[in-house]
Amino acid sequence: MAEGDTGSDQRQNEEIEAMAAIYGEEWCVIDDCAKIFCIRISDDIDDPKWTLCLQVMLPNEYPGTAPPVYQLNAPWLKGQERADLSNSLEEIYIQNIGESILYLWVEKIRDVLIQKSQMTEPGPEVKKKTEEEDVECEDDILLTCQPENPVRALDFDVSENQTDRRSTFQAHLAPVVCPKQVKMVLAKLYENKKIASATHNIYAYRIYCEDKQTFLQDCEDDGETAAGGRLLHLMEILNVRNVLVVVSRWYGGILLGPDRFKHINNCARNILVEKNYTNSPEESSKALGKNKKVRKDKKRSEH
Repeated sequence: MAEGDTGSDQRQNEEIEAMAAIYGEEWCVIDDCAKIFCIRISDDIDDPKWTLCLQVMLPNEYPGTAPPVYQLNAPWLKGQERADLSNSLEEIYIQNIGESILYLWVEKIRDVLIQKSQMTEPGPEVKKKTEEEDVECEDDILLTCQPENPVRALDFDVSENQTDRRSTFQAHLAPVVCPKQVKMVLAKLYENKKIASATHNIYAYRIYCEDKQTFLQDCEDDGETAAGGRLLHLMEILNVRNVLVVVSRWYGGILLGPDRFKHINNCARNILVEKNYTNSPEESSKALGKNKKVRKDKKRSEH
């Protein structure tokens, strides 16, 4: 019994850290001990027309056998509209029992708000921009799926440094389509003396196998206990594919406690978003359901 509780608690903590990294100031801790959180969701971050607050309480049995307890708060949300949205959230839970679903819930609500905004005030320019962004994202995925292009496979992008109490964090990202490329990119990265001298080089990768429709994925703590698993969990929630993320940490002599995981996730999330590796919520939901069994098996093999 205790082992199950510990595993559930760890998965909850990983999800909470990932959500805080993804949503920043929109994510609010109401009661840390009771695992109650609130997230402000809007149709447009810069110019919101419709906003809703989702409050969730994570029971001990979540995500294994129980859903989050939730409340939808918006003065305009009533009657059939509220019932439809609640049904959508419950449907997502049923399709993904045993999985972390807060990200899918938030993005489903955002989808509803965007649709509501477009219906009440049609905006063809906004729609066109969305289509263009989707095309760019697809092109990115297609480029990373071509193993005959080894030069691109060895390219890597670097994020801006994050510093806290003399510790410095920096993320590196590279497209990969097979484990061999992961080794090649890491070898290339460690040729840089500064990166090679980092206290920790935490990494995680996810490669999509088209023929089996499953993910090949792994992670490395490099001495920063549990950091690799947390990074991989963030990448799973964002449903990124064919990419390796390495976060280097140079220790500054002052212990950061749990804040170090926040910085690692923030660095990784920023570079994944910047380089268009994050998918639409619909793709995330489909992939989460499709690859649920494989990912569970993978987790079992790692413990």
